[in-house]
Amino acid sequence: MAKHQFQTEVGQLLHLMTHSLYSNKEIFIRELVSNASDAIDKLNYLRLTDENLKDKFADWKGEINITFDEADKSLTIIDNGIGMNEADLIASIGTIAKSGTKSFVENLTGDAKKDSNLIGQFGVGFYSVFMVADKVDVISKKAGVETAYKWSSNGTGEFDLAPCIKETNGTVIYIKLKDDEVSEFASKYRIKNIVGKYSNHIAYPIFLNYSEEVTEELSEDDKKAGKEAKKSIEKKREKINEATALWMQPKSKLKEEDYNDFYKSISHDSSDPMLTIHTKTEGVNEYTTLFYIPKIAPMDMYRADFQSGVKLYVKRVFITDDEKELLPTYLRFVRGIIDSEDLPLNVSREILQENRILANIKQGSVKKILSEIKKLSKDEEKYAEFIAQYIRPLKEGVYQDYTNKETILELLRYKSTKTEIGKMTSLEAYKERANSEQKAIYYIIGENEKVLRNSPLLESYKKNDIEVLILDDKEIDEIITPAIGAYKEWEFKDITACEPPKVEQTEEEKKEVEEKFQDITKKIKDKLGDAVKDVKVTNRLSESPSCVVKDAADAQMAAIAHMFRQMGQAMPESAPILEINPDHEIVKKLNGCADESTIEDVSWILLDQAKLSEGMEITDTVAFAQRLSRITAKAL
Repeated sequence: MAKHQFQTEVGQLLHLMTHSLYSNKEIFIRELVSNASDAIDKLNYLRLTDENLKDKFADWKGEINITFDEADKSLTIIDNGIGMNEADLIASIGTIAKSGTKSFVENLTGDAKKDSNLIGQFGVGFYSVFMVADKVDVISKKAGVETAYKWSSNGTGEFDLAPCIKETNGTVIYIKLKDDEVSEFASKYRIKNIVGKYSNHIAYPIFLNYSEEVTEELSEDDKKAGKEAKKSIEKKREKINEATALWMQPKSKLKEEDYNDFYKSISHDSSDPMLTIHTKTEGVNEYTTLFYIPKIAPMDMYRADFQSGVKLYVKRVFITDDEKELLPTYLRFVRGIIDSEDLPLNVSREILQENRILANIKQGSVKKILSEIKKLSKDEEKYAEFIAQYIRPLKEGVYQDYTNKETILELLRYKSTKTEIGKMTSLEAYKERANSEQKAIYYIIGENEKVLRNSPLLESYKKNDIEVLILDDKEIDEIITPAIGAYKEWEFKDITACEPPKVEQTEEEKKEVEEKFQDITKKIKDKLGDAVKDVKVTNRLSESPSCVVKDAADAQMAAIAHMFRQMGQAMPESAPILEINPDHEIVKKLNGCADESTIEDVSWILLDQAKLSEGMEITDTVAFAQRLSRITAKAL
């Protein structure tokens, strides 16, 4: 046998399986049965679409067999699916193609039960067998290929791989159980319980094969004659799952428990879903969908190589679970099934992306999912849980899905100056609270909610009783929000780049103030140089001495600059405009100051203080501290 070293990440994972994740060991059966079902799905598809396999597999029917032998300390799981050749075995259980293991390790919490539930979500479920196994043999023969192969490992640093004899296609997984696992997993009742719990709705029959001692039934005459009943060992084969396509059953026949069990089997999640959406559509296109929204966002939701959570079937024949275009990417957290009656069985990936039928299914599915989320929004407590998990992808939807933009905007929730900490508001509620003259939705973007709520820029809005949305997820809000444009004809306005709300000041009074402070604003601009774009007096402040704002052009460039920086490309920040409060004592005294060094120190303090108030970084913290010390010393 040829010896091979495991990929480094697989070695790390195997160490975890054998030394750490012991609290939920039964899931290894769920994972192996799920893999067996996937293998049968693939052959079922090929035998209907591949001319080379059609005749050979015309009468083939997929099934999974489980056997156990307490004396041999073994458990065996057998499928008659697509099977694997040498390259498949190395790729599937010798290496991990995606960086799933790295993500898996990064997401470990230290809670063994929670961590074990992550196994299936990261597509590394096969390795869970080493929680209970001393050794595992995988014997597999690929459909349409002559040579079979045997893969063997004890879960340490290497595995053996060699050709072997196997008559039929499919895979046999022979598990030599650890001594202390035999009583639990070489057990008819335990296996039946686990399959019923996790795999009841696998679409193919699962048979449990076992030997059972049977006692002969005696007639009354035999009993009276004192005849002893003979005991014998009988081989039995019992189907232990329903083996039906749950999504095709009428909703009236299904219980919540049925839906939840099926969700767990396809998602590898241990929790019940937050929302279940089961729809049968007839008309121009006939299709059935069963969608779930998980309670907790999938771990790979923000990874570029996220796994699609939706499987496509045509007339109950599995087609693909790797097509990310079945739903738009902003709904990538949705799990479930799409089963079409109209698509051709041999539909290719290229055809899928252009197929009119699938486009209609996708459009209808999106509208249904969004409408169900809207219904959920009527329950504030449940919807708060949804928003906590999925507000970010919903915001992406505003940017991606113009057709459903208004619907998605209705689903968004925002922190605001008129909501308590921990509470959020809809845009509709914002509009209802606004005064009759207001025709805009004001917002401020940053990284820290507390800093934003205390921003000097809010002073004039509070004074005028105008609500401002607090957007503290800068990474996405800076890109998405300017692109929204408007909601029901109310324009979105960034308060760092728009004129402040009206104050009780005539144009003549405004001009008089500007002339009075003209010299000092020019001096401050000279002292600060390129650090500011301009210096102006403002009527937007009532308590703070200064603030920084952007002009409209710079505000539009902010999202583009952010995207460039995300891609690792240098993009300098635009210099802000410094606005000073002519009614503040510092500005009044500075206006009458003749000491150039004091003017310079205070000018920089006004700028740096304004930046700090907005959660921005200042260029030279040491210089800021020194200037503050000098000004404090002069004041004492």
